Amino acid sequence: MFGFRSLRAGLVTGALGIALTVAGCGGGGSTGATATKTGTQGKTIAFVGYGDASPWGAAYNKTFKAELASSGIKINDLTSMDAGTQVQNFNQAVSQKPGLIVAALWDTTATVVPIQKAKQAGVPVLVVDGRPDPSVEADVMSVLSDNEKLGEFAAQNIVEGLKAQGRESGKVIVLSGTKAMLVTQDRMKGFGKVMAASPQYQVIEDQDTNWDPTASGKVAQQLFAKHGCDGIQAAYGMADYMALPIVQAAKQAGCKVGGTDGLVVTGGNCFKAGITAIKSGEMYGTATEDPITIAKQTADYIKRYFEGANPPKSELVKEDRVTKATIAQFEEQCSQA
Repeated sequence: MFGFRSLRAGLVTGALGIALTVAGCGGGGSTGATATKTGTQGKTIAFVGYGDASPWGAAYNKTFKAELASSGIKINDLTSMDAGTQVQNFNQAVSQKPGLIVAALWDTTATVVPIQKAKQAGVPVLVVDGRPDPSVEADVMSVLSDNEKLGEFAAQNIVEGLKAQGRESGKVIVLSGTKAMLVTQDRMKGFGKVMAASPQYQVIEDQDTNWDPTASGKVAQQLFAKHGCDGIQAAYGMADYMALPIVQAAKQAGCKVGGTDGLVVTGGNCFKAGITAIKSGEMYGTATEDPITIAKQTADYIKRYFEGANPPKSELVKEDRVTKATIAQFEEQCSQA
């Protein structure tokens, strides 16, 4: 999940044989991270990420583990779908003092204290996907999705789709991911910025469906029952697997989807099913942030870190907008999950 944000460079101090050092990068003098004892063999990671019940999380976790399978790194799987459980797992990881904690944060506020505890214990932390709370941003390394850009792409898809239909006004619904996450907040920041430039298109509902396709379908049904087909012209499901239930709910309500006068739907976190829907015309577009790409970049970062290659303190994954006009360029990337 997402100009995105200014990432502060700093120095994270490690213990138990792990330390981060400062290294110049190009001519900018940015801070990098390296381990004092190089090599991946025998290293242990505590993986405090999203659980497999999330389609995105399941694809990410499978790829992440596969990419590290031959490295000699042991992964202690502490993934969860619950924010409270994640805090407990994070604290457990700190007490075990692994070589690295890798965390995808459900609740950025709730994980401030565990990150602070990790710093005090000398355990380095790598945050992935969405940024941590600004108060501890300097205390972690990160591999981040460009979430604000992803929100911008979603709004661009909606505005472009509605204008292509010749609509001079329109009502838009949003089914978002977990609002306690900066992943979601950053996407909505980008989304809102673009939508504000086209005030003729108004967001009338913004519902938290917790990255859950089942919840997305139920909420979408409720919104079509509340507003009717004529009361909703476009919809943003923050992931493809949240956008597709909107399509199904619209059809069940007897609403047109796509075409010259039907519901304009955009997704995100591109999946194979989303690509298929774009080809068929049921979705106008999506965006990247596919789980496979960021999982591979995370695994590569970890290898570089343990091998003493001094990776930058923070890396941003490049994201792209996907529509029928550009689908050939991104179909392979977006069809691996």
